[in-house]
Amino acid sequence: MEVNSRSRHPAVHAGILARNLESDERDLADQKINKVDFVVCNLYPFKDTIAKINVTIPEAVEEIDIGGVTLLRAAAKNHSRVTILSDPADYAGFLQELENGEVTERSRNLYALKAFEHTADYDNTISEFFRKKYAGDGLQQVSLRYGTNPHQKPAAAYMKEIKLPFKVLCGSPGYVNLMDALNAWPLVKELKQALQLPAAASFKHVSPAGAAVGVPLDEKERKVYMVDDIEGLENSGLAQAYARARGADRMSSFGDLIALSDEVDAVTAKIISREVSDGVIASGYSKEALEILSKKKGGKYLVLEMDETWNPPTTETRTVFGVQLTQQRNDVIIDPKSSFNSIITPKDSAPLPDSAYRDMAVATIALKFSQSNSVCYALNGQTIGLGVGQQSRIHCTRLAGDKADNWWMRFHERALNIKWRKGTKRPDKSNAIDMLCSGSIPKSAAEREDYEKNFEQVPTPFSAEERENWLKEIGDVAVSSDAFFPFIDNVFRAGRSGAKYIAAPTGSQNDQAVFETAEKLGITFVEQSVRLFHH
Repeated sequence: MEVNSRSRHPAVHAGILARNLESDERDLADQKINKVDFVVCNLYPFKDTIAKINVTIPEAVEEIDIGGVTLLRAAAKNHSRVTILSDPADYAGFLQELENGEVTERSRNLYALKAFEHTADYDNTISEFFRKKYAGDGLQQVSLRYGTNPHQKPAAAYMKEIKLPFKVLCGSPGYVNLMDALNAWPLVKELKQALQLPAAASFKHVSPAGAAVGVPLDEKERKVYMVDDIEGLENSGLAQAYARARGADRMSSFGDLIALSDEVDAVTAKIISREVSDGVIASGYSKEALEILSKKKGGKYLVLEMDETWNPPTTETRTVFGVQLTQQRNDVIIDPKSSFNSIITPKDSAPLPDSAYRDMAVATIALKFSQSNSVCYALNGQTIGLGVGQQSRIHCTRLAGDKADNWWMRFHERALNIKWRKGTKRPDKSNAIDMLCSGSIPKSAAEREDYEKNFEQVPTPFSAEERENWLKEIGDVAVSSDAFFPFIDNVFRAGRSGAKYIAAPTGSQNDQAVFETAEKLGITFVEQSVRLFHH
């Protein structure tokens, strides 16, 4: 105890903390204490100790430095006078300056900064160790199966000082699962807040494959979204929201992470139970819903319960290639009326219908949580085509438009009345419908055989004329972009897929040409004034 306490003796710290003031000089003289000009200190090797296999808590505790940290902080606090060395790599430079006659103010400042960072890192290492030991059961930290890829281990999610805002009710999350869940949850939360309807999102690789609110489904929509056999569907807005979100792009939703704004009911759980999905996050689950979901994937289906009162800090930080990046969180609010109240063209526009504001809000909020560049087409309270993660905006617009076309082709009687071979699985049906509706019927014999094995009666491919005539029927589509349209080709492409409204930021040199093109095509252009890049 005597040895461990020497570095904390009042005489030591008085000499370190004394300033160049007459009052401090008198106090030192009265106590017969000398000033300390230089402090050189290394801390107990706590990191090395806890890196050992099967290290015990008492062994780790023994290597927690008290006096050394106190010396470093005291010297760093008084760095206007005292030089503090906490890194052996700095010894040579310090000795060279000392030999030259003086340690410069610049050097003292940088040495102090390093000391503060060193003690902060030391304390952080200690808290990490005990967080794993004492709160690693999901309270403040949860271990993940692996990182982005299986070879990236170990991986974890944690919070400092406060508990995690979610609980793992079933399964074991991976890194990408949580990346999806923690982007999808705020999307549905904001959709519900904006439109006062239950909301759902189907996420894949940190972008939505589909997002929707609980607009009632008609008979044809139920069939297209493969939920026409679900009992009680009409009584659950949440179930209808997920049917829309999943049905928007069934191919991209395969293996999704689902986000739901409300407590999950049994009807919604039944829809989820028969789809290929990795997990779900919601504010709560009914007893029956949790029982259904807990049986999925042999009991390994990921079920997360989110604290709906949780609001993250205004500042967010990430590490890229070892460099810390920090920014204000994108907390802009997308509101169906105030975000879309600036109609650029036509100048004499009549008031827009509520459905237009709803669909622009759905598309824009979806983009807020999509990898940029991104463009979204929406109709009937749901996304119908998302083009995300493209370097070129026109490629986003084309991709989203192609998906919207594919979505609309699925409502054609030929697609609705396919005669399936008995035993054809849902993913195979989705794939076959996608090939039929996109005009991607296989040409090679082997691939064609694999395609045709799904049908009792192989559907006739759509001719170019049939596709063109059917696609003319789609209308009232809202299109949103996360940044301005730089060229008029985006407007032309959106128009071909039934765009009636475009919501986008302005600021391009070609704004006027874009506005004029929209007006020629009968499209209302609404300025949405906030750029929404997301990475």
